[in-house]
Amino acid sequence: MSGREHHYEVTVRWTGNTGKGTARYLEYGRDHDVTAPGKPAILGSADPAFLGRPDRWNPEDLLVASLAECHMLTYLALCARDRIVVTAYEDEATGTMTEETGSSGRMTEVVLAPVVTITDPAKAERAAELHHDANKACFIANSVNFPVRHRPAIRIGE
Repeated sequence: MSGREHHYEVTVRWTGNTGKGTARYLEYGRDHDVTAPGKPAILGSADPAFLGRPDRWNPEDLLVASLAECHMLTYLALCARDRIVVTAYEDEATGTMTEETGSSGRMTEVVLAPVVTITDPAKAERAAELHHDANKACFIANSVNFPVRHRPAIRIGE
């Protein structure tokens, strides 16, 4: 028996035509918009290392963000199920992409570093363990072919 399927539709529209299209590699813009019905546009570009604009999101940023968001949402659900009250969550995630000589490149690692504040000190150990479970259950982490590592910190607050 197969599971449920979920479908996602986005439009990526190149907006970097400076008047000559892609006639010359160094002269066209990498700007683009990512849109989906009912959602605000994401202004995209290439990484500045690949002639993109630093003030716009690039695909590598969005991949790291997707992993961090999926992990957070999965983790929060697991905490709610275990009756661990989370009052704050912030992750300064990092990603590493390696360019290969003579070919393209690939993401080689993403490190999530969530700082989670919970209310009950007796549940701190379980709260830390749930990061492992969240990684195993995260849809996006299950879809990539590179390691997603975790360096969580648990804090006690109100």
